[in-house]
Amino acid sequence: MTNTQVNAAPGGTFQLGGDLPVHRLGYGAMQITGAGVWGEPADRDGALAVLRRTVELGVNFIDTADSYGPNVSEELIREALHPYPEDLVIATKAGLTRTGPNQWIPVGRPAYLRQQLELSLRKLGVERIDLFQLHRVDPEVPLADQVGELKQLQQEGKIRHIGLSEVGVAQLAEASQIAEIASVQNLYNLADRHHEDVLDYATEHGIGFIPWFPIATGELAKPGSVLEQAAKDHGSTPAQLALAWLLRRSPVVLPIPGTRSVAHLEENVAAADIALTDAEFDAFSALAS
Repeated sequence: MTNTQVNAAPGGTFQLGGDLPVHRLGYGAMQITGAGVWGEPADRDGALAVLRRTVELGVNFIDTADSYGPNVSEELIREALHPYPEDLVIATKAGLTRTGPNQWIPVGRPAYLRQQLELSLRKLGVERIDLFQLHRVDPEVPLADQVGELKQLQQEGKIRHIGLSEVGVAQLAEASQIAEIASVQNLYNLADRHHEDVLDYATEHGIGFIPWFPIATGELAKPGSVLEQAAKDHGSTPAQLALAWLLRRSPVVLPIPGTRSVAHLEENVAAADIALTDAEFDAFSALAS
């Protein structure tokens, strides 16, 4: 497949929140910042080029957060893509503060979440956030207060849909009693499936499941493995097959592989066109069981 043919559309579509159609293979905009997800990227022009190429490839779901940089990722998205394509859905998050590279501290006080939402509106240059996610549940603040503030902001017209990140089934169910939850973003990939129960819950309830770190394969792609042999058979990479497996795993899965390289971006998006056989899907599913 040539680069001009690569497109996210074959990976399928999901109605986020029931009313926002997005191509299921999205893009995660964490890596376009500096080292440790801190500060400006080493190659700013390269980061802008990746974002512009993303939408050219049919990706219309971009995930970011106020804490990426902090602020840098949101600002780059606006610089690269504003005014935004009509079908582009930008998801952002709040709830983690930054004190330095690779340092993340949960803060879920309602006033803080409101402040960060207002800043994200300004930095992204929009009047409403399509999907605003609680980046982490702050253990020092009742979940009802955190989700309740997002619901209030939704009622004020500043948030279209509400999402959560790194939650268990009990928290997801509790939050769903407070507000309609459109998505949950948890660590999940072919090699790490400890959130299998959350994915099953999301599938049952039609909630978008956004796996972060989606292309990890670890030891599963070692020489001589089933995954490595299948990659040879498909003329692809193990990472591409890991994405294809996620897309096959459930219709609510929305992988968001991130990269700061246009070539790697094109490679990731090409995974949307890979069709696994039933036998391959079952074999991959059994790898980490």
